[in-house]
Amino acid sequence: MSKPDDPRTSDPKDPEELRFHYTPAAEPHSAQETENPHAKGTTHAPDVINALQEEFGAAVHGVERYANEDTIYVEKRRIREICRFLKEEEAFNYFIDLGGIDRFTDEDRYEVFYNLVSTERQTRIRLKVRVDETDMRVPSVTDVYRAANWNEREAYDMFGFDFVDHPDPRRMYMPEDFDYHPLRKEFPQLGVPGSLPLPPQTPDGELTMDPFAAARGSKPVKSYEEPATGSDAE
Repeated sequence: MSKPDDPRTSDPKDPEELRFHYTPAAEPHSAQETENPHAKGTTHAPDVINALQEEFGAAVHGVERYANEDTIYVEKRRIREICRFLKEEEAFNYFIDLGGIDRFTDEDRYEVFYNLVSTERQTRIRLKVRVDETDMRVPSVTDVYRAANWNEREAYDMFGFDFVDHPDPRRMYMPEDFDYHPLRKEFPQLGVPGSLPLPPQTPDGELTMDPFAAARGSKPVKSYEEPATGSDAE
């Protein structure tokens, strides 16, 4: 007989098989960490955290642990030297990625996260810095990790972070004259009409000023040679 967890006999409709196991936000006890099926030994690095606290003191603001995974909050203005320390002294030689988070709070609204891996230790950690919307400047880490170049450009494009000393601070996706940052929480899901004119939908037509015209109650222009259907055919 096959074991119950054998994928050949698994039932995707079984709620127990689809249940998401998580560690509650309230102070988890040690058993919840070790029993969490998402927990991995490679994401818990107490010796690295101790080394950071000894080297940078109060610049390490705190540590969050979830599913045996450490996230270290550090002072924004010291992120570059902290990354350099991790790379040169703690063997975190592999930069995975960087990105932004809009918490939509009154203070320290944004976060920038950094995922780093030590191939020698076989350990990964996450750094985070808080960024207030009154000062979007964040030191660039491109001179420590060259791979951060495009990640910082994307975070600038989508959120508006100003990565100080970045060698090529251009937008990644949106035009340079675009006035918005699409991953900010206040940006409308259907975009801002007229903010990004698109090519005409017919050979001799005008620029498309609203790509979601139908969603806003307007009748969109028919595409070139698109057959008429329904009431349009009458």
